[in-house]
Amino acid sequence: MKPPRTIATALLAVLAGVLLAGAASALEVGQKAPDFALNGTDGKPVKLSDLTAKGPIVLYTFIAAFTGT
Repeated sequence: MKPPRTIATALLAVLAGVLLAGAASALEVGQKAPDFALNGTDGKPVKLSDLTAKGPIVLYTFIAAFTGT
């Protein structure tokens, strides 16, 4: 069995990593979103930069839309 101090240190390191990763990826109001690609409904990749070249877009997520709840 590991000493409690080692376990506590490991847990603190994991927590710090999660907090720092979340802070690094957050965008401020007015910041430009990084380019990314996702598959469209036809299975072909769609890039954000291709969409924004045509004008402003709105991204909206339906988190619980297909969960059966």
